[in-house]
Amino acid sequence: MGDASIPLTTEEREEWGDPHEARFRNYMLSYSPMDNVRAGATYPALLIVAGLNDPRVAYWEPAKWAQRLRATVANGEEVLLKMDLAAGHSHSSDRYRYLRELAFEYAFLLEKLCRGSTTPGAVEPPTSVARDAHMVGTQFEE
Repeated sequence: MGDASIPLTTEEREEWGDPHEARFRNYMLSYSPMDNVRAGATYPALLIVAGLNDPRVAYWEPAKWAQRLRATVANGEEVLLKMDLAAGHSHSSDRYRYLRELAFEYAFLLEKLCRGSTTPGAVEPPTSVARDAHMVGTQFEE
């Protein structure tokens, strides 16, 4: 948003403010994922999902964020980046592809919930649930 020559930047400034003004810049930095990664902080396991053809968030932004998290996560949780080479800003419009993407995300979540996490206080569900969660993740592999 700092470059007024980029399309839509002028409209974004009308909605969110000009980042060259300190009050708007400070507010934007307060919710910026990249600028709020703290060294030594503990983070949960993360699955960062991005699309190569996203017109709103360039592919290198989630890649940089994933790398910064990997370099600073203190508790050893994994930070995964799934870059969809055919997607844009949101899920696929193809119903079956959308369901495969959703299954992948659910499988990640279930694996973390069911197989245990290194995060203190994680709940361990029965083994059968963990086995089923693993199957969800492998059924839809392309």
